[in-house]
Amino acid sequence: MGPFHLESIAAGGERAVLRIDGDIETCPAPQLRDRVLGLAGHGTVHIIADLRGVGFLDSAGLGALVAARKELRGRAGSLMLVPGTGRVVQVLRITGLTGAFALHSCVLEAVTADRTWQAAVSADGLSAGIWCREHGLL
Repeated sequence: MGPFHLESIAAGGERAVLRIDGDIETCPAPQLRDRVLGLAGHGTVHIIADLRGVGFLDSAGLGALVAARKELRGRAGSLMLVPGTGRVVQVLRITGLTGAFALHSCVLEAVTADRTWQAAVSADGLSAGIWCREHGLL
């Protein structure tokens, strides 16, 4: 797995996709938490965390995701996860956290599962599929 990298992709209004690559462990976990706090502080409180590029998630990473969810919910927001099919989804299952998060197989599925997300990405006249393709989220 490559180095840890976070990228925020604004989806209009108070929504963003947070694409995460690399391992989420002790050192990078605070970066994840700080990015979510920064987004929330600027009004972005509905986040889809795209974890398909994450190879490893330890307890610090889980703690960062749980803290992010708690912060966003405290601001009437939400955190949906796209864990992929590898180790991340296994860790979520083993720890019993699959029920704590809305899990989706891909970003497009997460967007289309919520009407307000669909409206946000289609504000420029794009379908959810085209928006995801244009942002490299398919």
